Amino acid sequence: MPRPLALRLLEAAPLLLFLAVILLFGTQSAGFLTAANAAQILAQAAPTVIVAVGMTFVLLTAGVDLSVGALMFIGAGVAGHLAIAGYPLPVSIAVMVAIGVAGGGVNALLVSRFGLVPFVATLATLYIGRGLGRWITETRAMNLPESFLVIGASEPLGLPLPVWAAAAVAVAGQCVLSTTPFGRYLYALGADPEGARKAGLPTRRLIAAVYVISGACAGLGGLLALARLGAVSPRFGEFYEFDAITASVLGGTSLYGGRGRVLPDTVVGALLIKTIFSGLVSVQADPYLYPLITATIIFLAVAVDSARSRLAARLTRRVIRVDA
Repeated sequence: MPRPLALRLLEAAPLLLFLAVILLFGTQSAGFLTAANAAQILAQAAPTVIVAVGMTFVLLTAGVDLSVGALMFIGAGVAGHLAIAGYPLPVSIAVMVAIGVAGGGVNALLVSRFGLVPFVATLATLYIGRGLGRWITETRAMNLPESFLVIGASEPLGLPLPVWAAAAVAVAGQCVLSTTPFGRYLYALGADPEGARKAGLPTRRLIAAVYVISGACAGLGGLLALARLGAVSPRFGEFYEFDAITASVLGGTSLYGGRGRVLPDTVVGALLIKTIFSGLVSVQADPYLYPLITATIIFLAVAVDSARSRLAARLTRRVIRVDA
């Protein structure tokens, strides 16, 4: 049975909006439609793409992870101290990812073992993480040595290394979701938690796994963001959780679980967000408008997701016919 035009338009909304934004800013700024600006947008979006990949896994189970920005902050603070102390770069990289995994493990324990609501559990770890990050950094900016910046400065085949890293994570994430039993179990769990339990799926382990994956992505995304910035500020990682959620939902991942893809959906959502802000800078828009633009994007993401969910539910609803 062919899908209705309205559903197809809602599913294609992120891509259509992305193209419309490119066209709009391209006509307003001569330097917007250039290869250099495109590479810059891709580099800026790379950390958000990676964090949003992990968030997509969590959202597929109808959960949410508000702690990713805080985990990025903790990891950056510890890695910054190690880099300044002269430890090799691989040590800082391993520590940031390990801290992300450990933080994801804490969330996994709170949600899957103790049964806390994901919003409450990860909101608590967000505040704890921000507090730990400020304690580690002593609420002061830390400038990293030049050796740390090689990650952000490298350009294999003409593209920044963070772009290649984000592409690799996105491809790997989509492969896991579309080709492995683990991915199929996540869709089943998100679509019908009770049915998944009755079918014998290891629901607790699945829920725990997605928070660990989200934490690992937060650690890696924080590493790329840190390598680009070259410094750890007291606000490092702030609002990344909202960017990641917005990118995932705007791309088509449902807040209600059971539906979503990394490629191309989540990646398009992340690129759309960064393209809008890059366009605003290129046309020299009033910076005070940025929070309003962010709020509009979030509202649009939720509205599109709600419309998709209602239409999909209407199409899949069983019709019982009573013959006279």
